Amino acid sequence: MKRLTWPTWMPIDPYILALIGTVGLAALLPARGGAADVASGASTAAVAFLFFLYGARLSTREAMDGVRHWRLHVTVLACTFVAFPLLGLAARGLVPVLLPQNLYEGLLFLTLVPSTIQSSIAFTSIARGNVPAAICAGSFSSLAGIVFTPLLAAALLGNSGGGFSADSLVKIVLQLLVPFLAGQLLRRWVGGFIARHKKILGYVDRGSILLVVYTAFSEGMVQGIWHQVSAVRLAGLLAVEAVLLAVMLAATWYGAKALGFNRADGIAIQFAGSKKSLAAGLPMASVLFGAHASLAVLPLMLFHQMQLMVCAVIAKRRAKDPEEPRLTPAEPTAEARAEAGTATRSG
Repeated sequence: MKRLTWPTWMPIDPYILALIGTVGLAALLPARGGAADVASGASTAAVAFLFFLYGARLSTREAMDGVRHWRLHVTVLACTFVAFPLLGLAARGLVPVLLPQNLYEGLLFLTLVPSTIQSSIAFTSIARGNVPAAICAGSFSSLAGIVFTPLLAAALLGNSGGGFSADSLVKIVLQLLVPFLAGQLLRRWVGGFIARHKKILGYVDRGSILLVVYTAFSEGMVQGIWHQVSAVRLAGLLAVEAVLLAVMLAATWYGAKALGFNRADGIAIQFAGSKKSLAAGLPMASVLFGAHASLAVLPLMLFHQMQLMVCAVIAKRRAKDPEEPRLTPAEPTAEARAEAGTATRSG
């Protein structure tokens, strides 16, 4: 029997459909009372396990090998944790005309989340870019995000971010950083098992994120916060995110050229520096925002799907770019040929 596969012409990631379905389930059957407590506890455990897997998967050797390309990684980190947040702060001028305060806080949180790993690598590969650099850049960004994202949230969101406080930092350390470090320490013993069962554990970590989404949106339904967002506000949010993505795609591509990076490195910078991780952002939002996480993660969910669709188109177009010319001893430069011709004529 022929195995069913997702149609290549379908622009929507099937996992996004699963996320949408989870939101729909939370809208129809939200967890209440004791069920909400069970879902919250399960979500907390799932997030801790998720970051344990992140730590166990990250190869220390690969990370150290990537340090040699430090200019590229610093550029991606600057895009992710400096340029993005600055644009998020600039969007404050759109409140309340285009964006309500709660959606703006979600948008600002979106700009603080680390870059992706899987999709950055995939698009860089399709576009014939520097894949090893994309792997290291995404890994470094995710690792830095465990520290930078909560610190930036504390500085930029403050107490307005759904009650963000010093207690949230403690939760970050206990629920995210400690499991991540435990995964790194135990990688020697569990790394082989994880590598052999990569596909199965991939379903586990994606299922963990779905559980986080269900818990967050259930709390939102119970509290009735969805009545605060209209279709017009959502349309305004999509427009702002489209501009945000366009600006970062242009800034990463032309900025890489201005900094002297070659085409392959520029592609890695564009795809790693212009994207935000849904996998890392959702668990962090559940810790940072608590009961307000449903609205906080909505901008990130919309941006994630938008970036996948747009970057898929860009990657396919980049793949058609002509190869960069590489000079060999048998292929002298135009200047050398001109000088040789002049010498021949003068001789």
